[in-house]
Amino acid sequence: MDEQRVPDLEQMDEREAYSFLEQMMSDLSADSGYELRHDDFVMEMPQSGKRVRSRERMRDLQAAFGGDAPAMRLRRLSVREGLWVAEIVSDYGDGRLFYYVSVVELKDGKMWRDTRYYAEPFEAPEWRAHLAERMEA
Repeated sequence: MDEQRVPDLEQMDEREAYSFLEQMMSDLSADSGYELRHDDFVMEMPQSGKRVRSRERMRDLQAAFGGDAPAMRLRRLSVREGLWVAEIVSDYGDGRLFYYVSVVELKDGKMWRDTRYYAEPFEAPEWRAHLAERMEA
């Protein structure tokens, strides 16, 4: 994607941003999203205590997955001025699903900060089973 064809993410409405993210998640190759990230891009993952600083490092991280990148599904997206909040399910193919919320801050029409909060599914306590219904991924 050359610099002239890179969309201004801040101009997208919720519907456009949802379609855009779905398409982006279908291609997790090393260069996917590179031009959409700000020069000062930072991704943080508080649960693991890790930070990826720069869009070059993010490209390297994606390349490190090789063919083992998870299949990702966008569940929901909220778009506000300069901020996208996405609920995503990642399937690594081993039977486990990981849910995460990605808080993406935009700057100059690009992804500037991406903070990802991961949660592994767990069984709810029996005492509240009668109060809730089972949710499908």
